[in-house]
Amino acid sequence: MKKKDQHIFDFAIRTADMLVKMFGPHCEVGVHDFSDFKKSLIHLAGNVTGRSIGAPITDLVLNELAKGNNVAEDLANYKTQTPKGNVMKSSTVFLRDENDKIIGALCMNYDISLMMQFGGVLETLTNFNEEDTKDETFFTSVQDIVHEMVEQVLQPFKKAPASMTIDEKIEAVKQLEEKGTFLIKGANEYVASILGVSKFTIYNYLQKIKVMNENENTPEYV
Repeated sequence: MKKKDQHIFDFAIRTADMLVKMFGPHCEVGVHDFSDFKKSLIHLAGNVTGRSIGAPITDLVLNELAKGNNVAEDLANYKTQTPKGNVMKSSTVFLRDENDKIIGALCMNYDISLMMQFGGVLETLTNFNEEDTKDETFFTSVQDIVHEMVEQVLQPFKKAPASMTIDEKIEAVKQLEEKGTFLIKGANEYVASILGVSKFTIYNYLQKIKVMNENENTPEYV
């Protein structure tokens, strides 16, 4: 390298060391000096590819350089593979002198093989049957549960509870019973207060619903 370009390579070397410290042992960053392509690797932080100082430039970088100094562009986030078959994400930033001439490169390789394995495991753990999605709300108190259930059932009637007919109130109680609302202690009293009836009326509604269900389930004999 030319002495006047030393500061460019010094900065690239500091950057390479910092990147590996930040991203850890699966990261490798090399600095290349293009004054000699046969032994262009002058600095290597981390080691994922098994190379050493004095290794040649890669064919991919040469292909980009062949386009010409004014056409060659930095290469970002492309897929590569180590000699051992490990998959990497790679990027190459060309180093340019004061005249904008390409004089070297900073090349980063990150081994993502282990992440890909973990990704498969995580996908299995986080996968669920889209066709069997359930609506479930997590409450902080029993009162909130009953309140939400009542809101869900009454909303479709689109009228104030006081304006509901007896049949509509029985239907609402039926839906609440099917949701398991009355398994919660105190639900009878709360539902009664919302519908504007007594808790004994709620009991009567539930009894009627029970009889209706029994009649629906009674087989008919010819």
